[in-house]
Amino acid sequence: MSGAVSPHLLLLFLSASVLFSATTATDHIVGDNRGWNPGVNYTLWAGNHTFYVEDLISFRYQKTTYNVYRVNETGYDNCTTEGALGNWSSGKDFILLDKAKRYYFICGNGFCFSGMKVTVLVHSLPPPPAASVSEDHKSGREAVFRRGWAVFRVVLSVMTVSVGWVIGELI
Repeated sequence: MSGAVSPHLLLLFLSASVLFSATTATDHIVGDNRGWNPGVNYTLWAGNHTFYVEDLISFRYQKTTYNVYRVNETGYDNCTTEGALGNWSSGKDFILLDKAKRYYFICGNGFCFSGMKVTVLVHSLPPPPAASVSEDHKSGREAVFRRGWAVFRVVLSVMTVSVGWVIGELI
């Protein structure tokens, strides 16, 4: 079955996506329905969102015109990509926020000067609810679960985008 996607496999991935969407970390789409474009107040957008470790931040934009660079505070303030910590240009970029800290993103094609830049403060995960399991056994299992869960969500997000692309190709 080279090149074809089994309908059962597709249904499994779509079902898993729906099932886990209510319990997984949040995927914050930068600019919401306006996307990553000039003329959007990204400071206001970020102020209306709460970001936690293991959330995703997604940039949606016209890939022939814009891009995304993760920079430090100086790069953000000066709209420079020198010493960039990452860069993306697919037009649908999913970036895992894996540490509690401030992240800085800019458009590296000169549009940063017209406001295409966003900074987000990522908070630690809230403590898990109290359970009847003893504290000695709980912490080790939670650490393993969180790491595995984070990897699973990233893979699931990538697979969801890939399945969407395959469906688009089939239609």
